[in-house]
Amino acid sequence: MRSYILTLNCPDRPGIVNAVTGALLEVGGNITESAQFGDADTQTFVLRTVFESDRDESAVGSALEDVEARVDGRIRVRPADRVPRVLIMVSRQDHCLLDLLHRRRTGDLPIDVPLVVSNHMDCADIASRYGVEYVHLPVTTDSKAAAEVELLALVETHRIDFVVLARYMQVLSNEVCRALAGRIINIHHSFLPGFKGPRPYHQAHARGVKLIGATAHYVTVDLDEGPIIEQDVARVSHADSPVELATIGRDVERMVLARAVRKHAEDRVFLIGAKTVVFP
Repeated sequence: MRSYILTLNCPDRPGIVNAVTGALLEVGGNITESAQFGDADTQTFVLRTVFESDRDESAVGSALEDVEARVDGRIRVRPADRVPRVLIMVSRQDHCLLDLLHRRRTGDLPIDVPLVVSNHMDCADIASRYGVEYVHLPVTTDSKAAAEVELLALVETHRIDFVVLARYMQVLSNEVCRALAGRIINIHHSFLPGFKGPRPYHQAHARGVKLIGATAHYVTVDLDEGPIIEQDVARVSHADSPVELATIGRDVERMVLARAVRKHAEDRVFLIGAKTVVFP
C-alpha cells in the first residue's frame, strides 16, 4: 500500500465529497486523514485527503479525472513520500537558512534542498557544511535583470517546486513574482506598528513596543502584502535593548518560517484570492 495526498480546489456545491470518496473507493483507497472547508465569501470549496491504495499513481489519477471535470475544479494527487524540491534564497543574515537546513537534515522538514542562491557570499560555508550547492548571483542595478533570468533558469533546471526567501533582502521583480506565483514564501518581521527600513528593531525599541513578531506569506507584486500562511508574536518590555529585541525576533522568524514551509510542503495551504486556508 502506498500513501497519497489529494488536494482539491473548486466552486462549492453539493456532492463534492461524495464524488471524491466514490472515486477513491474504486481504487481501493483507504482514507487516513481528511480536512475540508467551504469559503462563504468566495463560494470556494477546498479539500485535503490522505489515503492509502495499492494502485499506482497513474491508476489513481485516471480514477479522479472524471471527478475533476464534474466538480469544475483542480485535483492534485501525489505520493506522500515524494518530498518537494526547494530553492532557498538568502542574503547575509543566516539564522533562517541555518534553521531550515538543520530541520531538513534531521527530517523535521519534509523537503529536499538542492541549492541555495544568494546575492552575497556570506552563507557559502553554511551551505557547504550541509552539502548543498551554493550559487552566487550578485544583484546590482545593472545586473538584476540578468540575475533573475538565471534564477528562473535554475528553478527550471533543478525542477524546483517552490522557493523560500530566508531573509533575502532584494525585492523581486513583478515578472519573477508572476512566474512563481503561489510558489515563493517570504518571512517578514511584523510589529505593532509596522516598522520599515533596515533597522526595524531599533525603531521598535524607540517606540516602546510590547509585542514583536513575524509573518510568513506568499510573495506577490504588492510588496509584503501577499496571502499570509503563518504568524506569531513574542511579548517584550521596555527593558529589552535593540540587540535583545533582534535576538527574540530572529527566534520568532525561524519558527514562523519553518511552520510555513512545512505546511506548504505537506499541501496544507490553499490560496483563495488574497487569503489562505491552512489545514492543521
